[in-house]
Amino acid sequence: MSAVFELLGDHPFFYGMSEEHLQLVVDCASPVDFEQGETIFHEGRAADACFLILEGDIALEIDPPGKGKHVIQTLHNGDILGWSWLFPPYRWTFDAQALSETRAIRFDASALRAAKEADPAFGYDLLTRFTEVLVRRMQAAR
Repeated sequence: MSAVFELLGDHPFFYGMSEEHLQLVVDCASPVDFEQGETIFHEGRAADACFLILEGDIALEIDPPGKGKHVIQTLHNGDILGWSWLFPPYRWTFDAQALSETRAIRFDASALRAAKEADPAFGYDLLTRFTEVLVRRMQAAR
């Protein structure tokens, strides 16, 4: 087993996922680093990934016209970043910016979408897990 497989298997978000499904996730994973102040994604642009934050802090922001940017939630170590890749038209709903140097695991959205289409049980499992993230983000935005 790889270190990424073990890391994800022990993480609360992925805990209890079958080894077969977890391997599908691992196959889509790559490490990524962000510098403090770096924009990770912008609202409205193509949602091509999601992330597991290993170290660091990321601000989710909205930019209502005429009101300036507003942080709706700050994500930390262990949090999942990004759910917009799951739903057409696959566009980011918020901006995301690194508040500190950040290490993360990036999951390729195209590969995850292909895997969930090929294996409906995997797709259901993934959707169930990401729905929790979606609900928390919507509550934070409110």
